[in-house]
Amino acid sequence: MSVTIFERILSGEIPCKKVWEDDHTLAFHDIAPQAPVHVLVIPKRKIVNVAQSDDADVEILGHVLLTARKVAQLLGIDVSGYRLVMNNGNDGGQTVDYLHCHVLGGRPLRWPPG
Repeated sequence: MSVTIFERILSGEIPCKKVWEDDHTLAFHDIAPQAPVHVLVIPKRKIVNVAQSDDADVEILGHVLLTARKVAQLLGIDVSGYRLVMNNGNDGGQTVDYLHCHVLGGRPLRWPPG
């Protein structure tokens, strides 16, 4: 399996516009934003997607969501509202084989999203 763009970002090979980093996650601005606020939250330990996670991943999956909450607070969209998106598999729109959570906000978001 090839090295993903997120692994290259984590290694420092590719720069990113960081929003938050701790021991378990990294959050950075998406290079092709779909909303005024569009940040990706990734775990530092690779998980391909939710479907390929297991019980041992419960803490890191929870930490990804708590980091998304922190990002929303830091960027001032926690009160107005935001959307969290985790694409899973080809039909779900996953384009990078590395779990990531999109934090989208800064404008009213429509439904359905697809």
